[in-house]
Amino acid sequence: MDKAPPRAEAERGALEATSFGEALRGWRQERRQSQLALSLAAGVSQRHLSFLESGRARPSRLMALQLAEALDLPLRQRNQLLIAAGFAPSYPKRTLAHPDMAPIRRALDMLLQHHRPYPAVVIDRQWNIMMMNPPMQRMLSLLGDIEAIWRTVCGAGPRNLLKLSMHPEGARPHILNWEEVATLLLWRTRHEAEAQCDAALHELVDEVLQYEGVPRQWRMREQSTAVPAPALALRYGVAGAELSLFSMLSSFGTALDVTADEVRVETFFPTDAASEALLQRLDAS
Repeated sequence: MDKAPPRAEAERGALEATSFGEALRGWRQERRQSQLALSLAAGVSQRHLSFLESGRARPSRLMALQLAEALDLPLRQRNQLLIAAGFAPSYPKRTLAHPDMAPIRRALDMLLQHHRPYPAVVIDRQWNIMMMNPPMQRMLSLLGDIEAIWRTVCGAGPRNLLKLSMHPEGARPHILNWEEVATLLLWRTRHEAEAQCDAALHELVDEVLQYEGVPRQWRMREQSTAVPAPALALRYGVAGAELSLFSMLSSFGTALDVTADEVRVETFFPTDAASEALLQRLDAS
């Protein structure tokens, strides 16, 4: 059985101190729904919903799940709402090494291997690397002594792709269009943090904003008047060559486990023939 890390225990303690009504009202406001709109979506009277938010009524477990579904909450946040209501979490959080996660691991392995010779990486909700394929490993090795770089960027903590991209001693010097890439990555992370009320993601954004050379105004993504390309290319200058890539994120659509719900697979694709040829050579080496 997986043991919850100390951080998870701390989060649970904080949530138990939050009333269900406060949590429900906060999520309803975050989703920009009126009490009437949420009551109609959840199949409950507006009067009862008002009583739940004010604390004059207590929800059943089914009602808490019903409201979480109507609010379209991720599984982690559905668990949090249940805890606030005084119930045990409904969705487990297993590690990828857990026997029950074997089908998930096989699917991820298949995606990573079938994407060769192009790079692909599995990350969690906080950009921590969980798995990667050999082309991704080889691409990162072009940065130099990658183990030393990881120690500089992440210390003894998990290897984090956002930190690597933003740190002045990480991949940043090799990203030729770093300002474009950085503003997009920060906007995406901050958007996810706000949409999920995720304190850990907010902390990650705050941390990378403290890196030398990162303007604080990058909390908001600047809008360009130019017509953008269909996808932003990451222009990666390594080994005297330029590698131009764009990426796609994939996730599981029917997850019933918090880890599976939060896993993201980022697959990279070349934007030109020269980049494709370089990736082919790297994979053959």
